[in-house]
Amino acid sequence: MAVKLRLKRIGGRQKPFYRIVAADSRSPRDGKFIEMIGTYNPVKGKDEINIDEEKALKWLNNGAEVTDTVRNIFSRKGIMEKYANSKTKASKKEVKKD
Repeated sequence: MAVKLRLKRIGGRQKPFYRIVAADSRSPRDGKFIEMIGTYNPVKGKDEINIDEEKALKWLNNGAEVTDTVRNIFSRKGIMEKYANSKTKASKKEVKKD
């Protein structure tokens, strides 16, 4: 099962509001999901973003794919940088073991 971190729209017409979710890549955009990671409200003056970093990093480390929009949101919050740093630390540990 391929898992994607993507947006699920729950807002009304002309009032978008999104949940950031981990979902099976075959499920519809607003359909079933595995776990909710956070929310994104683009309507507020300065985009309101709430993300559970632990859940996001857990899914990234487990190999979940990230959509372009979610990648941009994670980058703004610094999650992609933390993920990249954790990957380099893990690779350095593997080199030291050898």
